[in-house]
Amino acid sequence: MASSDLEAKAKEAFIDDHFELAVDLYNQAIALCPRNADLFVDRAQANIKLKNYTEAVADANKAIELNRDMSKAYLRKGVACMKLEEYETAKSALEMGASLAPGDSRFTTLIKECEARITEEAEELTEQFVDKVSIDATPRNLPPTIGSSSQGTTSSDTKAKYRHEFYQKPEEVVVTIFAKGIPPDSVAVDFGEQVLGVTIDLPGQEPYHFQRRLFGKITPSKCRYDVLSTKIEIRLAKADSEHWASLEFNKDSPVVPKAKTPLSSNHRPTYPSSKPKRVDWDKYEAELKKKEKEEKLDGDAALSKFFQDIYRDADEDARRAMSKSFLESNGTVLSTNWKEVGSKKVEGSPPDGMELKKWEY
Repeated sequence: MASSDLEAKAKEAFIDDHFELAVDLYNQAIALCPRNADLFVDRAQANIKLKNYTEAVADANKAIELNRDMSKAYLRKGVACMKLEEYETAKSALEMGASLAPGDSRFTTLIKECEARITEEAEELTEQFVDKVSIDATPRNLPPTIGSSSQGTTSSDTKAKYRHEFYQKPEEVVVTIFAKGIPPDSVAVDFGEQVLGVTIDLPGQEPYHFQRRLFGKITPSKCRYDVLSTKIEIRLAKADSEHWASLEFNKDSPVVPKAKTPLSSNHRPTYPSSKPKRVDWDKYEAELKKKEKEEKLDGDAALSKFFQDIYRDADEDARRAMSKSFLESNGTVLSTNWKEVGSKKVEGSPPDGMELKKWEY
């Protein structure tokens, strides 16, 4: 299939919200046409919909490399970077895109949002710095306050140190811990049959522990994690395809497996309908064929059906005679006698008052 055909099918899949299919089709199109910047831009958009933000940034960067004047590529990069909370990078990309498309208000809106986020981060860093100075200035010989551990960090502080969230697909659950600038060698992740453990151990800081009994079972050998510049992304492979009501196990919300209906060899699939009444498709098909058979035709349609019926019921020699006589006579002779037409060319025989002419190619 040509790259343009794959691209058209990918766009249709995207419009129908089949984002994974769209990415797969764009992959095939890019394999055939790896220098087409539009393909990378469109795949970036599909990856954004799938929350594959790192892949979306890579696609946008490739599109920019191929065509530096494509404003849409900078827009895709800006949106993906904002999702990754890389607001400085997002702002730079959006400003470049705005210079290429000054009339596009989307850039202005997103740049303002980036600026607001950057200001919030600066304020957070200032507060953290002030808190750290206050802690360092506290006399070390004082006993720990009520509710704190002997190390000076409460369990609630440890839990709230990094924000986390999760989303899921039928086959996996993706857990994101938002921790910026963490070296990969400072992160340890343990996967159990129904347990997830994450430890972030930075020099000079109290270790951060994220320990959860999971809602459902996972396959540890298929689980993986990535330490990115702004977060730790953990992919948990579900042992079953059931939907998780939450990330953590809750005895009041047991896992309910999806019902599986076995299909026997003589079982016919049912078709969805907007009406509550079921349709007997076998009966419907039989009635349709009966109507077609009983339908009265006239003119060319009747003649065509007459010839079709003769051809269908004829033996092999008669079919050969019909095909040969019809083709050689330019459609003016139709014979079922192979002995008569098999050994000679069938000349055309136009109706009275008409002249036979050959087609010119």
